[in-house]
Amino acid sequence: MGIFRSLRVVAGHARLLSYNQSFRREFTMNFEGLANEKLGTTGKPAFIYGTAWKKEDSTRLVTQAVSAGFRAIDTAAQPKHYREELVGDALRECFEKGIVKRDQIFIQTKFTPPNGQDKTNMPYDRFAPLEQQIHTSVASSLENLRPEASLASITDSYIDSLVIHSPYDTAQETIAAYKLLETYVPKRVRSLGISNIYSLEHLKAVYKEVEIKPSFVQNRFYPQTKHDVELRRYCAENGIVYQSFWTLTGNPKLLVSEPIQTLSKLASVSKEVALYSLVMSLGIAPLNGTTNVGRMKSDLEDIVRVRNWTNVYGEKWRTIVAQFKDAIGQKD
Repeated sequence: MGIFRSLRVVAGHARLLSYNQSFRREFTMNFEGLANEKLGTTGKPAFIYGTAWKKEDSTRLVTQAVSAGFRAIDTAAQPKHYREELVGDALRECFEKGIVKRDQIFIQTKFTPPNGQDKTNMPYDRFAPLEQQIHTSVASSLENLRPEASLASITDSYIDSLVIHSPYDTAQETIAAYKLLETYVPKRVRSLGISNIYSLEHLKAVYKEVEIKPSFVQNRFYPQTKHDVELRRYCAENGIVYQSFWTLTGNPKLLVSEPIQTLSKLASVSKEVALYSLVMSLGIAPLNGTTNVGRMKSDLEDIVRVRNWTNVYGEKWRTIVAQFKDAIGQKD
């Protein structure tokens, strides 16, 4: 009987350990989720440094961001709002100085359709056929983001994620463009995605018809789209990582809401970091476009501070996450 009792005790301890481990996974903030896996940021916050509107400061700011610890960079072949070539200069500088190796950083760029371009400054001929537009744009991105200064290194250039900057008017047009991007996978492009796609039906139509399923959707995360609750649910169900932008600027009311204020106080972090942390808890990879080098470092460090806090106060974290979901209308 003693042996059987011992076995029951061991089994009971095993069940308790399993419960505690599952509790920690569910109710603490970890860096081992799908977003971290796809961005290559496992063990770090799933932050993406956004380079829109950085203009001539793009090289300096991207270099500072990578030096601070960012390991995912977002840009676009859209001279109207991005300086992709200067982002490339910054990355090459980081590679040359040994700050980071190419395979240690996630580079995402975009093909921007004609309606999103400045007609006087485009990376392709807007009157050319779609196939030529895409091939010219992608070729320019591969050149801009090549790993070394020598143009010969274009042969080694690759893009981790290539995103359609915005869907076309019809799903069939978007599908046609997406299928052309598929021809670059897996050698020159590792994964694909779509940005600014707020119609769930449009996304479903694309997902159904394409062979290489989108790995990413990048959208504004704000009240006007009800924080994409249903679209994000679809993404989660299909292994698509949702990337958010306007996470701070689009949510002034959230920044002063109870769950944000509570987490900010209890974890001793800014309300901005509290919001980023709660957004990440939903499996979202937020873009962070700060131009302040001190904020670059503190944002990364303080997300880790929140993570460590959740490891101790899991029950309180669960309550705050539930309040946050309620604040954005997410019922699950």
